[in-house]
Order: sequence, then C-alpha cells, then structure tokens
Amino acid sequence: MYEPEKGTSAPSTGLSSGPSGELAIVIAHGFTGDLDRPHVRRVAGILAEHAAVVTFSFRGHGASGGLSTVGDREVLDLAAAVAWARELGHTRVATVGFSMGGSVVLRHAAMHRRGPAQEQVGRTGAYTDAVVSVSAPARWYYRGTKPMRRLHWVVTRPLGRTISRYGLRTRIHHRDWDPVPLSPVESVPLIAPTPLLIVHGELDGYFPLDHPRMLAAAGEGHAEMWLEAGMGHAEHAADDALLGRIGAWAASASG
Repeated sequence: MYEPEKGTSAPSTGLSSGPSGELAIVIAHGFTGDLDRPHVRRVAGILAEHAAVVTFSFRGHGASGGLSTVGDREVLDLAAAVAWARELGHTRVATVGFSMGGSVVLRHAAMHRRGPAQEQVGRTGAYTDAVVSVSAPARWYYRGTKPMRRLHWVVTRPLGRTISRYGLRTRIHHRDWDPVPLSPVESVPLIAPTPLLIVHGELDGYFPLDHPRMLAAAGEGHAEMWLEAGMGHAEHAADDALLGRIGAWAASASG
C-alpha cells in the first residue's frame, strides 16, 4: 500500500493480473465509482489483456478514507497510484480516466511529467508515459445538461451529500474549492510530449461535443481525439471493443 496524503486514509487499491512486461495501466474511475463496482472491474478486465492493471478508489469512494473533492485533490491519489505502480517494477505507466477521472488524468499529467531532457516535474515516479481521458469535461462548473445540474445539486446541498453518502457510497467534502484548480483544458497544453488520447461519445448526456473538441484543440496537434458514434457517458457506455482499442493504444503509445 502506498503512503496516503497526510491527514487522510489511503485509497483502497487492487492489482489485476495481465500480460507480463513493463507496462501498467492505472484506471481512474468516474464520480461515485470505486474499484469494486462491476463496471470498473469490467474495464480492468479488458485492459488487463494489454498490460498489468492497477485499480484504486478515489478518496471518499467505496472503501477509501477521506472525502471526495470531486476532482481537485484526487490528483494526489492518482499520483500515489502511479508511483506505486512503478514501485512494483513497472517501467512504463499509462493512465486511463473516465469522466471525473478523465479530468484527473489530464491534471495529473500536467503536474507530473518528464520534459524533453528527461527531467522530472512533480512527485518522483509519478509521471505517466501515456494518457487516455474518456468523457471528461473541458471546463469546471458546467451546468448545461440536466445530469450535470443534478450532480451539482448532489455536491453542493447537504441533502444531496447525505443521499450520496448512503445511496452512492460516496462521501463528499462540504467546502468549495479554494483555490480553484487548473481546469482540464488549461492542463492539456502542459502534457506534451506525453502521448494524449481524448475519447468521447457522440451521445454523451453529461458533456456535449464542444468539451472534447476544446480539449483536443488545446493540444495544438499533439492530442489525438476519438469521437465514438452511439456512445454515451464514461465506463458504462464504453463497450468492450472500445476498451480493447484504448488498451492497444495505451500499450503502443507508452513506448
């Protein structure tokens, strides 16, 4: 188990067996997910055909300690999971995030990276070799769809947080972000030269297509984008074939 951020409990973790070798894929689940959810386990099982897979639950989710900050301090959880994967002996690590986790992998890659001269920025061992962001928002505080208005009610209202705690196994911090973290679209330009893939469903009911297009445009030719016909939002909507393609891309792009 890796060392948690001071003052919090460590996120619960798991390691799925996969092809032996240097690469590990770290999965960053969406809001209200955790490593024991069937849809997260399905993702892990398919990606394990391409690499070893590390799963974990973000703070405040499932059996993890602490409280969810809905994408802010979760970047510390992901950094710890990536560093842990390297401690296990994996020399290459790719991150694959969904929805909230998709925003987290973008911010993480911007904060923890290797430059052209191989110098490390951020926590030692926490850099990633390839990044896949699925169904992520481009900007914060988006309320343009009914599902996102409902989510904001859950996060910002005491009754909503109570429902989330007991009905969704997700415990949410009551304080607002201070300071507001770097947004996903602001993070993208900082990720290069690390390979980046943006994946989004054309039928996503949470974030319309201007979100992935903004993210890809921010990459200024560095980011690859897949717009998936017939796909909705995040892990539940990603079919086995798409997950297989994501696993193959991560294995190839990570070097």
